Amino acid sequence: MDYETLGNTGIQVSKLCFGTMSFGGNADEETSRVMFNRCREEGINFFDCANVYNKGVSEEILGRCIADSRNDIVLTTKVNGATGPGINNKGLSRRHMMLEVENSLKRLKTDRIEFYFVHAFDPLTPIEETLRTMDDLQRQGKILYPAVSNWAAWQIATALGISAKESLARFECVQPMYNLVKRQAEVEILPLAAAENMGVISYSPLGGGLLTGKYAGGKKPEQARLVVQKNYQKRYADNSYFETADRFAQYAAEREMHPATLAVAWVMSNPDVTAPIIGARSLEQLEPSLAALKIDMTPEWRQEISGLSAAPPSATDRSEEG
Repeated sequence: MDYETLGNTGIQVSKLCFGTMSFGGNADEETSRVMFNRCREEGINFFDCANVYNKGVSEEILGRCIADSRNDIVLTTKVNGATGPGINNKGLSRRHMMLEVENSLKRLKTDRIEFYFVHAFDPLTPIEETLRTMDDLQRQGKILYPAVSNWAAWQIATALGISAKESLARFECVQPMYNLVKRQAEVEILPLAAAENMGVISYSPLGGGLLTGKYAGGKKPEQARLVVQKNYQKRYADNSYFETADRFAQYAAEREMHPATLAVAWVMSNPDVTAPIIGARSLEQLEPSLAALKIDMTPEWRQEISGLSAAPPSATDRSEEG
C-alpha cells in the first residue's frame, strides 16, 4: 500500500479510503466487518462515515470494527443532515453541531474524530458561526481537523478567507463527487484544493454503479441504485452519462479489465486526489475496487480514458485566448 500525506496535516493516509455508507444498510454487521477486515489486509487505514448513514447505525458498526485498532485508523464522519423530526435537528448551527459531535463520538466509541466534515452547505447559518464551532471543537480535542463536502468552490474559498482573517481552524480536506461522467470538480474544486494544499477524498468513483459495466447495452439491474433510488436517478439522468458508460465498458472489455477497477484507478491517477472513497455491500463487490491498487496508470493512459467522456467547460468564458 502506498500512503499520501493529507494536505497540510502531516497525517499519512492510504491511497484508497473505504466509505461505510452500506454498514447497517445493504451490508449487515457481519458482512461489514468482513469488508473492514479485508480493507485492513490491504493496508487501508482511512475510513469515512456520516452521522446520518442508516440513522447512525453505520457509525455504531464502524465503532465496533475499529475498537482493536483505533490508533491505527484515520476516521471521518459528517454533520448537517437531519437526525430527527425536530426543526433544529439539522444544519450547521453551533447548537446542532455541538449535539451531533457528541452523538457521533458515542456511536463510534472514540474520543476524537480526525476529519469532521460539514456534509452540505447550510444557507441558514453564517459560515463564520460554523467555522467558529469547528475551531472550538478542535480546541476541545473532539475533532482534529475541519473538512468540507458538497460545497461549491466559492463557498469553500470564502470559508478559507474567513478562517485566515479570524485565525480559525480551516478546512483541511474536501470531499467532492468525482468520476468519469461527473467531472465538474476538475473545473474549480480540485484546482482550489491544490492551490491551498487541501487533501481531497472524492466520492462515487463508480458513478453509483454506472461505471461497473452492469448498465452496458441498456441493461437495468432490478436492485441497482440507479434503478430504485430517485436521488441517483436524478443525478445520472443525462443520457450522455450512459453513452459514456457504454464506451467505457467496451474499453475495459477490450483490455480484459473489470470496469470498476479501471474506474477507480482513473480517479486515483488524478494528482490532485489524495484518495478516492470506495464502497461496497459485499466482499465480492469490493474486490474489483481494491484491485485498482495494483494498477499504475500513466498520464497518457489517463488521458486516453478521459477522452471517453466530455471534459467540463472552463471556469472562464475566455478560455479560447489561453
